[in-house]
Amino acid sequence: MRTILKFFSIAMVLLLSSCSSGGDSDPGPDPNPDPDPNPTPTTVTYTNTISLVISSNCISCHGSTPTNNATISLNTYAKVKTAVESNGLIDRISLPQGNTNMMPKDGTRLPQATIDKFITWKNNGYVE
Repeated sequence: MRTILKFFSIAMVLLLSSCSSGGDSDPGPDPNPDPDPNPTPTTVTYTNTISLVISSNCISCHGSTPTNNATISLNTYAKVKTAVESNGLIDRISLPQGNTNMMPKDGTRLPQATIDKFITWKNNGYVE
């Protein structure tokens, strides 16, 4: 009986060790996809990234005619670039929630991943 038990134990060890997950098989779809609904493209440009953020979060006050006490328009590439270079746009969107100078005013702070897109755009030379 012991011989059969030993044989069975050895057979189970060999069987289980042969069932390892090798690196050659296709793991299938990623079970944890990127939570960012707007993933950063390879190159952050005004057209493919920044303009979309502006239109979704800023243009209601910073349109061609600013409203709600907004002082500048952000409706063109040149105006957004100037706002980053001269008006502290990145600093304003980077302020903590609840700071009275945070943008969007009276709104929710942009996700850090979105703020990082503006920083990348600036660091890469404001690609249009």
